Amino acid sequence: MSDEGQARRRPRRDAEANRERLLAAAVTVMLREGRDAPLAAIAAEAGVGIGTLYRRYADRQALLHALEHRAYDLLVGILEEIDELPGTGLEAIGEYLTRCFAVGDQLVLPLHGAPPLTTPEAVHARRTIDHRLDALLDRGRKDGSVRADANATDVIVFAALITQPLSYGPDWPRLARRQITHFLNSLAGRGPLDIPGPEIKQGDIEAAFAENSAKSKRRN
Repeated sequence: MSDEGQARRRPRRDAEANRERLLAAAVTVMLREGRDAPLAAIAAEAGVGIGTLYRRYADRQALLHALEHRAYDLLVGILEEIDELPGTGLEAIGEYLTRCFAVGDQLVLPLHGAPPLTTPEAVHARRTIDHRLDALLDRGRKDGSVRADANATDVIVFAALITQPLSYGPDWPRLARRQITHFLNSLAGRGPLDIPGPEIKQGDIEAAFAENSAKSKRRN
């Protein structure tokens, strides 16, 4: 490749890296300080000046919209990868939910409280996710692993629920794994799956509440 060709490509790569650094910083700061976190704090987290942030994102809403597009791209990428994997349709849905849980803090989406985008690109992304999930469910119906009375919206809503941890609940990853398995059992056409243990009881919840209360008192 000529030096000129490399020079043309490098700015594009650099711009994409800067964009991703800003968006990753926005997620980190918003998780720590909430959606109303100062944009200056996001710029500082990304290691850029506030002017750099404003040149790319004119205001908070523009930044949230960029994060929403990023989340759609992430989910479409997950579905594309799962589509290439062997296994039943039910296993594919389980893999999707597990991967959604793993990246839940990156999913700035309308069902998580972000302002909904109605641009053609956003609508197309949501339709793509919907169609791909329906295709996985259809795979499950054909191989007998999924019952007939579930659709993509059921999966999308459940994914939105498990990717938003309970504020004061106990051991959220363990609790989420159990809820995912319960959901898969509601779809299963070949009998229930084993629920991962150990089970979580009311006493565990009360213990978590007490621990969080004690931590709060120590901070104050």
